[in-house]
Amino acid sequence: MSFQNPVFIPGPTNMPEALRKACDMPTIDHRSPLFGQILHPAREGVRKILKSDSAEIFIFPSTGTGGWETALTNTLSAGDKVLAARNGMFSHRWIDMCQRHGLKVEVVETPWGEGLPADRYEEILTADTGHEIKVVLATHNETATGVKSDIAAVRRALDAAGHPALLFVDGVSSIASMDFRFDEWGVDVAVTGSQKGFMLPAGLAIVGFSAKAMQATGTGTLPRTFFDVHDMAKGYANNAYPYTPAVGLLNGLNDACAMLLGEGLDNVFARHHRIAEGVRAAVRAWGLDLCARSPEVYSDTVSAIRTPEGFNATDIVTLAAEKYGVAYGTGLGEVAGKVFRIGHLGSLTDVMALSGIATAEMVMADLGLDIQLGSGVAAAQDVYRSPQPTHSRAAA
Repeated sequence: MSFQNPVFIPGPTNMPEALRKACDMPTIDHRSPLFGQILHPAREGVRKILKSDSAEIFIFPSTGTGGWETALTNTLSAGDKVLAARNGMFSHRWIDMCQRHGLKVEVVETPWGEGLPADRYEEILTADTGHEIKVVLATHNETATGVKSDIAAVRRALDAAGHPALLFVDGVSSIASMDFRFDEWGVDVAVTGSQKGFMLPAGLAIVGFSAKAMQATGTGTLPRTFFDVHDMAKGYANNAYPYTPAVGLLNGLNDACAMLLGEGLDNVFARHHRIAEGVRAAVRAWGLDLCARSPEVYSDTVSAIRTPEGFNATDIVTLAAEKYGVAYGTGLGEVAGKVFRIGHLGSLTDVMALSGIATAEMVMADLGLDIQLGSGVAAAQDVYRSPQPTHSRAAA
C-alpha cells in the first residue's frame, strides 16, 4: 500500500497536513489551564457542527463504539426496552451492544439498502401506551450499505405517537460531512468519532447530550466508569479529565472544527454531495447498481457498489491494494462479497475522487468485468466540470 495515494475507505479518512501537524505537539500538563484552551474551544466547535445551542459535549479517548456505550450506560437500566431497526452492519452492532448490556431490544428487520422505517416506528410507539420503550436508536448513515436515513422523520414519528422515548443517533459517518441538526431534529444523544468527517486519526468518541438525556443520567443504573459523563463533566470544570486525555487528538479536533466552520458547513455539505454525485455517475456508466435502493437514501459519504451475481466483490479491494496501492472498503455482513465501497468523505477533492474512480475501473477491467476504461471517469468529469462553490483548505 502506498502512503502517497489517497484512501477511499469510509474512514479513517485522508488527513489534511495541517491537522496531522496539529496532532503532533509537545507534551503539556493536561491538568493545567493551558489544556483548557484546547479542550473548551474543541467542545464548542463540535457543538456548532452539530447545530446545537445547548448540547453537552463529551469527548472520550475511544471510537464511535465507545460513544454508543456512553449513550446507553449513562441513561438506561438493565431490562429497559429499546426500539431499533437493523438495516446494516452498524445498526446490527449497536443492537448487539444493547443486548449484551441486558437491555430488551425490539428489532425492526429492514432490508439492507433501505433507510429506517419511520412509519413502522410510529406504529410501534403509538401501540406502546405504557411507554416501556425508553430509547429509539437511529443510524443516520449506514456505512456498510451507503444508506442515509431521515432522522427528522424519526423525530416526527416520536412526536406523532406522543411518546417520551429518547432519540439516540449514530452519526459516525455523517456528522461533519452531511447536514446534521441536533436541536431541530430533537436528538437526545448524537454519537460520532474523530476519524471520519473530522479528518483526524481514530481515537476520539464524540457525543452530544440534550438536557433530556442529561436528566436521564440521574436514573440510569447500568454500570459505567470510564464512560461516566458526570465524572467527565467534573473534570471539564477544572480544565481536566478524570484520567489522561488524548491531548494531541483534542488539539487536532480544535483545528478541525475551525477548518470546517471556516469553510462553512453548507459548503462542506455541498462539497460532499458533489463528489458523491460524481461517484454515482461513474457507477451508472459502469452499468452497476448501488446497494442503496433509491436516490432519497443515497449517502454523500460512502457508496456501496454491487457487483454482478457470482462475482466476489472483495477481489476488487484486494487487487486494488496489491497492484495499485489504493484502498477501498469491503462489503460487511449480509453484503460481504457482494459490494465494494468507495468512501468519499473528509479531506477529498474532485481531482482526488477521479483518481479513485479511475483506479476502480482499472481493477475491474483487470478482473474481467465488462467495464469500458474511461467510462466512469468521463461521467464523473461531466459532474465535476459544472460550476462549483469555492472551497477553503478543509478540502485541500
